[in-house]
Amino acid sequence: MAKNTGARTKTTAVKARKSRKPIPKGEGRKVKTGSSQTAMPRSKTGAAAKAKSKTASKPWSAAEVYEAFARFRAANPEPKGELEHLNAYTLLVAVVLSAQATDVGVNKATRHLFPIADTPQKMIALGEEKVREYIKTIGLYRTKAKNVIALSEQLIAQHGGKVPRDRAALEALPGVGRKTANVVLNIAFGEPTIAVDTHLFRVGNRTGLAPGKTPLEVELNLLEVVPDEFMRHAHHWLILHGRYTCVARRPLCEKCIINDLCRWPEKTVFLAAS
Repeated sequence: MAKNTGARTKTTAVKARKSRKPIPKGEGRKVKTGSSQTAMPRSKTGAAAKAKSKTASKPWSAAEVYEAFARFRAANPEPKGELEHLNAYTLLVAVVLSAQATDVGVNKATRHLFPIADTPQKMIALGEEKVREYIKTIGLYRTKAKNVIALSEQLIAQHGGKVPRDRAALEALPGVGRKTANVVLNIAFGEPTIAVDTHLFRVGNRTGLAPGKTPLEVELNLLEVVPDEFMRHAHHWLILHGRYTCVARRPLCEKCIINDLCRWPEKTVFLAAS
C-alpha cells in the first residue's frame, strides 16, 4: 500500500508540473536565494516611480505659489467666466444648467432663453414646459428645467426676486450646491471664493498646488495657500489653465507658464536653448 501511494504521489506531481502555465515574458517572478525570496521587478521603473512620487508630494513654497499666480495675472489680468449671462439671476441659472454639461452647450441654449426670461418672474411666466424646449440640448434638461422654475419661485418668495449674497441662502435653492454658490458669489458679487470643477480639481492635484481627494478638500487647501491679492481671480485662472493647457488626456506642458513649478512627475520639461 505504501508503495502504491508513493507512485500516485509521484504521478500527481508530474501532472502538476506539466499543467503549470509558463510565466509570460516580462512578468515578474520570485527567485529564491538562500532562505529569502527576492522579487524581480516587471520593469526598471520601480525606483524611479518612488522617486517621482516623492517629488510630486513635495509641497509648494509660499514663494512658488506667489510666482505662479503672478504669472497668471501677467498673462491674463482680468480673467472672465465663459458662461454667458445678463445679470446675477441669469448667471445663477446658467451655472445650474452647466452641471454635467459644457459651457459652450449651455451658452447655445441660453442665448435664446435669457433675452425673454432674465428675471425669476419672467421665467415662471414662461413655464417649465417651454423652459424644457429651450434647454433640451443640455443633459438632464428635464430635471434642470424643474429646478430653474423652483429656484425662481423660491427667490421671489424668500428674497424679493433677488439673488442672495449669502452662501447658505444660495445652497438652499433647488439645484444649487457649493460649487454653484461659489461661482455666483465670485462672479456676481466679487467674493474671494474658489469653485472647484473638474478642471480645477485636476490642476490642484496634478501640479501638487492643492492636492485633495475631494473638490472640497482641494478648495480648502487653495484657500489656505493662495495669497489674498490673487484670491478674486484664482478661480478663473486655474479653471482656464485646466481647460486649455493642463488638459486631461495630454497636458500641453510645452505652453504651460508654470511648467518649472509644477510637481507632476510625468510633465515634459523644456530647457532654454543655450
